[in-house]
Amino acid sequence: MSIQQYSVNQHPIQTLLTWISSGEIAIPEIQRPFVWDATKVRDLIDSLYEGYPIGYLIAWRNPSVKLKDGTSSEGKRVLIDGQQRVTALMASLLGARVINKDYKRVNISIAFNPKERKFEVTNPAIKKDKTWIANISDILSQDVSLLKVVNEYCEKNEGSNQDEIFKSIELLRGIVNNHIGLIELNSDLDIETVTEIFIRINSQGAVLSQADFAMSKIAANETYNGNKMRKCIDYFCHLAVAPEFFQQLAEVDKGFSSTEYFKKMSWLRSENDDLYDPSYTDMLRVAFTSEFKRGRLQDLVALLSGRNFETRVYEEEIAEQSFKQLEEGLFKFMNETDFKRFVMILRSAGFVESSMIRSQNAINFAYIVYLVQRANKIEPATIETNVRKWLVMSVLTGRYSGSPESSFDFDIKQIGEIGVSKYLENVEAAELSDAFWDAGLPQQMNTSVASSPYFKVYLASQVHANDKGFLSKEITVRDLITHRGDVHHLFPKNYLKKNGLTRGRYNQIANYVMMQSEINIAIGDKAPSEYFSKLIDHCNNGSTAYGAITDIEEMRENFKTHCVPDEMENKNIEHYDEFLQERRKLMGQKIKNYYWKL
Repeated sequence: MSIQQYSVNQHPIQTLLTWISSGEIAIPEIQRPFVWDATKVRDLIDSLYEGYPIGYLIAWRNPSVKLKDGTSSEGKRVLIDGQQRVTALMASLLGARVINKDYKRVNISIAFNPKERKFEVTNPAIKKDKTWIANISDILSQDVSLLKVVNEYCEKNEGSNQDEIFKSIELLRGIVNNHIGLIELNSDLDIETVTEIFIRINSQGAVLSQADFAMSKIAANETYNGNKMRKCIDYFCHLAVAPEFFQQLAEVDKGFSSTEYFKKMSWLRSENDDLYDPSYTDMLRVAFTSEFKRGRLQDLVALLSGRNFETRVYEEEIAEQSFKQLEEGLFKFMNETDFKRFVMILRSAGFVESSMIRSQNAINFAYIVYLVQRANKIEPATIETNVRKWLVMSVLTGRYSGSPESSFDFDIKQIGEIGVSKYLENVEAAELSDAFWDAGLPQQMNTSVASSPYFKVYLASQVHANDKGFLSKEITVRDLITHRGDVHHLFPKNYLKKNGLTRGRYNQIANYVMMQSEINIAIGDKAPSEYFSKLIDHCNNGSTAYGAITDIEEMRENFKTHCVPDEMENKNIEHYDEFLQERRKLMGQKIKNYYWKL
């Protein structure tokens, strides 16, 4: 017989709002931007008024914790689904202010027309219209006399049917007695089970990540600054994208702007580099893994709850220590010198534009590698080499694309045992053999996706080598990438289309080069045999055909840096597949040489 994993109860909305106001149910998202627009709040109130169901809320009870004095404290419930609905109810029914997407505290006023029994978002016209009650929260308080409200309304609106108005407003005031379902999950469930239950119950099939659960646990704790840490993570990630938000944050949230957290992130006010703009999941993952030497966020949730992994009981001291450790990890993540130096290392590996790094988890673990080595006082040159190589290796092998948490956990434990340098050598021996460079990588490059990680690494190798653009004398690949230059085709696209090739065939990454648009336009849809012959003839005569290169040796060097196979002046449509195969191998070798120079 299966054990019930959760309980389901119906509660009046008034009861739930009281529990939330008193902190019996923690609603962590109350400090985060409210993403619903006001019309959605209006629709929710209208549904309640009509007696329609508004779905279930899901709460997960924190486990009971053994306190230092030996007594036990029962854990509070943490709301993990339904934050937006609860926030909408608190804003519209209780008049609570919410934080909008600009992090400003605002009121959401819903107006009610008792004659027509209609709801609308309050606007200046409605405020002037006597037939509307401009803000329903003004009449929902138990202290307000229903009779007085009805009389005042009827005085302003002559000819109103007092009984009908009474019924309309009485029905409105009664919506706080409508029931809403609360699903309460057992405290001893692990994250996988909670996620599974959540997906099965949630009608929209929305996915909650482990980071969402961790963030809810953090925010619900005020004893050890969890609520401030939650804000710290949110605000840092927002400032990294929008530094202009700094002044507003300082003014809007004065309580937070006086904390050490705010001081540690204040350098972001003048930071415009967007190569690594972490999300809250990224920041949490890096801070946790680098500081706790664990990769699974479910372990963080357990530790913040006070779990002793050996005795399997929950202890306050472990919770306290875990929050302190997480705080330390966040401070290290936000350190201006380290963050900027890490980004500089990414750039030094040739990744000069955010679109070049297709795996956020590869960057995250590269930052973990950086922070762990910094903590171990490894010399700077070694740190830089290891970070660059780790990033490129993990992108090329898709190391964190399958189950990143398991890979994070495995890698950080190996690093803890033998150190980054030794572990990196072991990984290289296992995964970057000659077979990988000569056969595996060229085979992976048989793709038409321009955003392919292999093509991005190839471009990084060109930036790292300071290569000039295809047929360019002065303009570099770096220039073309950072100024949104174009990717063009060695076998021109229209030439291949004329010969009946489909998109998947002509858009092969082994057919791509970074080239100035004007050169590409001049080449048009000519066969390689035609335009390469012209290039070589002109260079032999010391003149230009396409681009600015006039010297034949310089031209051949340019071909070599772009992995262009020999004898392109003899190649036509029948040579296309052979050309792709040959170029993939040359590109693979270029990436290999680049990797070992990192």
